[in-house]
Amino acid sequence: MTVDLSRLDALETHIAQQQRELDDLSDVIARQQREIDRLTKALEHSRDRIGALEEAAPAPASEKPPHW
Repeated sequence: MTVDLSRLDALETHIAQQQRELDDLSDVIARQQREIDRLTKALEHSRDRIGALEEAAPAPASEKPPHW
């Protein structure tokens, strides 16, 4: 059985390139997940702040404004 070394080299090169791309994609996904986590925390903080402000705000007057 004869092994075509140039074809084997091409396959190894292709596999190495795919592995690099997978590693790069994995890094991107990890970065995106960290960003999603950060944004989720910021959104939760904003919701809490808005809720606190709504609770502290005076109740609207029951009478209609003068332009009605």
